Amino acid sequence: MAVEDFLRRSVSRRTALKASAAAFLGSQLSLFEGLAWVPVRPALAASTPSDIQFDIGAFLAPAQTLNDGAGNVVAQFGPVFNLFVPATLGRTPTKADQTVLANALSTIEANYAFSPSGAFVHVHYGIPYFNRLPQALVQSKIPRLLSNTSRSALEESPVFPTDVSSQNPGITKERFNVPVVIERNDVLFQLKSDSLNNVTEIAEWLAGSNELAERFVSSPNFNGLFNFGTARLQFTQIGLPRKVIDAAAAKNPALYEYTGRINPDSPMFMGFLDQQANASAAAPAVTFAGSSKGVFTTARAGDYFDNGSIAHFSHDIEDLFQFYETPAQDPAGAGEPFTERVQYMFRANQLRTADGLPADGNTDQFTNGGGPAYVNNVFQGTDSALREARDSAGTFSSTNATEDATFEGAHRLGHIATLQRSSRSTVDGSPLHIRNDGPGFDSLDVPSFTDFPGGTTFGPGTNQPKLQFLVFVPTAEFFRQMRVNTAAQDLQSQFGVDAEDNGLERFITATRRQNFLTPPRRHRALPLVELT
Repeated sequence: MAVEDFLRRSVSRRTALKASAAAFLGSQLSLFEGLAWVPVRPALAASTPSDIQFDIGAFLAPAQTLNDGAGNVVAQFGPVFNLFVPATLGRTPTKADQTVLANALSTIEANYAFSPSGAFVHVHYGIPYFNRLPQALVQSKIPRLLSNTSRSALEESPVFPTDVSSQNPGITKERFNVPVVIERNDVLFQLKSDSLNNVTEIAEWLAGSNELAERFVSSPNFNGLFNFGTARLQFTQIGLPRKVIDAAAAKNPALYEYTGRINPDSPMFMGFLDQQANASAAAPAVTFAGSSKGVFTTARAGDYFDNGSIAHFSHDIEDLFQFYETPAQDPAGAGEPFTERVQYMFRANQLRTADGLPADGNTDQFTNGGGPAYVNNVFQGTDSALREARDSAGTFSSTNATEDATFEGAHRLGHIATLQRSSRSTVDGSPLHIRNDGPGFDSLDVPSFTDFPGGTTFGPGTNQPKLQFLVFVPTAEFFRQMRVNTAAQDLQSQFGVDAEDNGLERFITATRRQNFLTPPRRHRALPLVELT
């Protein structure tokens, strides 16, 4: 479908998405024309969808091995596009509403194959949704923390230690100094497909377009139940972030001057692969019922929410001006070469290396990323971040190959190392989270900013690289601990780590956060309403 036809259809129908939402989706369609490619995925035998909503591995291509100079890395990619559509409710839902939504979800799956070429639809529910229901019922059904049964597995996201907020007066960001908002959505629709047209069409159909799979299908009559909010699009494909910024830079070179420093092989704006197969849990491990890797709640098999999970959803602006700073742009004259960026992302004390770096990069440390995109996610124990922050053994070398030493003998904190302080199973060290994050590129929450001191100032509302972040974890408290540990303000203070050497914290501004409960597939349509 041509973009102009999409826009004309979207804006002209009273029942469709409001014009601003249609314009956003239309602009995203326009943006990706000719950039994304449809993956060739092998035909898979028919399978019944899992009761764990997001467990779609049986419908994806097998993991693949990638190597661009730093060794073999096994990665698996889900559908290229994720469209997140938050919604608030105009009233308390009824049993009739539950039936309408259940039928709507079935209609979508009757018109699109349950596959990447078709669509997957997940539905998540926030605390505002459950606050509309009888609290005795809610308290009896949502699992409690096994470690503290007075607390629910679903708690709202707090402001985290490196978020911009009045709660963190010492935290400022170099460019995108935007205070975080804890959102209050009732529902989050997550639409996934290799086709951007498919997810766009589904979003419009839910809002009243009466068109599905390019033919007339009556939209569900929600009778004013849903008020759809600002949609957010995530795209994840090898090389696509660089293509997106190249295309944007062709129209405004100054606004995206760093584009030539983004690795053209990476599926992420920051130049490294984030889809390593060994860095995500098997789906049962992050459910309320748990698995052999660990059990974190009171839920048991057969409970209402047994195969449910917690989804943390956030919207993050990435400061690529700072991340890809050149020596000429840096008053100190050093910039951010590959050897620095790989430490920020991973660690500075990696064993079985010559100098503590997971990879050393190219002679030219800046052009096309300056080094490999495919770097293994290595687990060196929960205390690896503490040991690189402490740096008690000085400079890492072939004769001083210890986690207590770092590249160049500096106190450092790597993002992956700090994440692993509490993200892994105590049984076997395997991950206990499933990241469903990826790049975005839009103007949501983008303020005015200056590229470099004394440089060009850009007005508010420019399209900027984003991290559309969603992660599945066993409990909200599990994510809270994991995110606090990743911010690592305790280690930074204890060992005098320079804030500029603390992982990715200064490069990312979270502007929105919210926790959701992802119910089992069998209860994905307005859970608990049938029991009211």
